[in-house]
Amino acid sequence: MRTTLKAIVIGILASAALALGAMPAGAQDDPPSDEPAVAPVDVLQVDGFIDPVVVAEITNAVDDLATNGSQALILQVNSRGVVVDDDTFTELLSTIADASRPVAVWVGPSGARLLGAAVHLLAVADVSGMAPGAEVGYLDTSIINPVAATDPAAVDALDALIGRSVGLTDARTLGVFRQRISDEGIATIANMLDALDGYEGDGGVLETTEEEITEDGTVQRTTTAVPRFSKPGLVDQLFHTVASPPVAYLLLLVGLGLLLFEFFTAGVGVAAVVGIASTLLSAYGLDVLPARGWAVALLVGATVAFAIDVQVGLPRAWTGIGITSTIVGSLWLFEPLPGTSLRPSWLTLIVGIGGVMLAYIVGMPSMTRTRFATPTVGRDWMIGSEGTVVSAVAPDGIVRVGDAEWRARTNRATPVEAGETIRVVAIDGVTLEVEPLEGAARDYRR
Repeated sequence: MRTTLKAIVIGILASAALALGAMPAGAQDDPPSDEPAVAPVDVLQVDGFIDPVVVAEITNAVDDLATNGSQALILQVNSRGVVVDDDTFTELLSTIADASRPVAVWVGPSGARLLGAAVHLLAVADVSGMAPGAEVGYLDTSIINPVAATDPAAVDALDALIGRSVGLTDARTLGVFRQRISDEGIATIANMLDALDGYEGDGGVLETTEEEITEDGTVQRTTTAVPRFSKPGLVDQLFHTVASPPVAYLLLLVGLGLLLFEFFTAGVGVAAVVGIASTLLSAYGLDVLPARGWAVALLVGATVAFAIDVQVGLPRAWTGIGITSTIVGSLWLFEPLPGTSLRPSWLTLIVGIGGVMLAYIVGMPSMTRTRFATPTVGRDWMIGSEGTVVSAVAPDGIVRVGDAEWRARTNRATPVEAGETIRVVAIDGVTLEVEPLEGAARDYRR
């Protein structure tokens, strides 16, 4: 399902790019000819949920260690949890544990978090560390760590993180990290390179620093290994971004809204293309994330409810049903993960729900009335027609003339109550000017 959606979206984006014209590729610099004196260390930044894109990136980075000349791999992690199935994540843990070169895990920079099933990365890492101000915890006990039999001490240390999160001091006391430098933690990537120096792994002894005795007799350590940073390609970054709660949620609302807008404008243009792409991207994100099916159905059903009122150009009971469904679906769209709630922030919810209300109460009904109720379709026959007041016109309200409801304003400020009979005396754009059959203010200018 995820692979199919991803392929469809890539196809749409590629077709759009071809339609706009291919951009010339920029010239690439020739690779430097001088090899570094010390082998580099790969650094892969893992930011956000561990989803299929991140799993593939880590797996590729570990596999490349055997051939790319790197001494080791550092995973710089800031993750609130894992959104792939247990078997996929367990396989990833086994890949890291069996790597041909040392793999280190650094929870950083300051403020980073490692929560839920992602905590199991600490047990399979050869060296692990944490920045001051970072946080780890809420171990997901549904995962059986693949190194439990060969390194039970590392796995047992993580049990202290069940149901809670801790900072640097408590993590070190509990023996969670395999930290090889000072008690102040590992504040930067450079410090993590220092921590790797002298580690004996399958690939030999790591040499990431060198010591030099200064003139005053002190020992000065200099980092010599160059960190080689890597990140996913643009397409993978797109899908990783989509698989985040606020983005998937907003894309769904935008996509459904644009498709509805295009339907009532009776054309296939930019709105349709953007709406289809947004809906498919949101479908991929919702498929990756633990989204509740009934909540997604509520949001889709809300769009159908809005459509019923949009076609008549007036917000009525179906609009209220749509707004209620949108609010409920938005609040309960995602199931929580251990230690973290996936509910979008209140700012995101206000933007999403507020945008929906603005679009379907004001924007689209006005658009429908403007398109399908313009003078070009011959509304002059309505002048002199009689109708019934739906909601009090004092001075603005809604009336029913024939089989349709219209916005109306009173002629010469004569209020008309609901249920009374009115006569159409003029038409101003898409608004009818009306007056009661009896008791209307007299126009003495005639």
